[in-house]
Amino acid sequence: MPEVTTPAHQKGDFLVDYEEKVFPDVQAESGEKALLTFHTVAFEGSIGLVNLMQASRLMKKGFETSVLLYGPGVTLGVQRGFPKIGDEAFPGHQAMNERIEKIINEGGSVYACRFALQALYGHGEPSLIPGIRAINPLDVLDIILMHRKEGALILDTWTM
Repeated sequence: MPEVTTPAHQKGDFLVDYEEKVFPDVQAESGEKALLTFHTVAFEGSIGLVNLMQASRLMKKGFETSVLLYGPGVTLGVQRGFPKIGDEAFPGHQAMNERIEKIINEGGSVYACRFALQALYGHGEPSLIPGIRAINPLDVLDIILMHRKEGALILDTWTM
């Protein structure tokens, strides 16, 4: 068997070139919009948190940003905690809630479908993180069409 002569990685080592940026840092033109839609269950993968981080990044680039939670995506917008609302049961437990609050506090808009909230997941509007606007299920398609007509960047996320 060949001898391994490469030294083992040490804490603090870089494994990739994290400084190289391949593409230009694109910024929004005045009035440009972005819509991110979520049809994914909270905590069933990383996509909910990743795209909430993308929403924050779009806001920093100057996009007027909206987030649409529908279907199982409304679970991202429900207040949580254990043993009390707001308590962090484990490290990172409140990461999605904190990211949504940050988006709202920095001027983004977050919408949640009332049908999914009540009919699918048994929650009422008081269950939502303060600042999330509950909308009629008929508004789900219309917010997407409105953003399409305005030439917005639309990122759709679906998980099953």
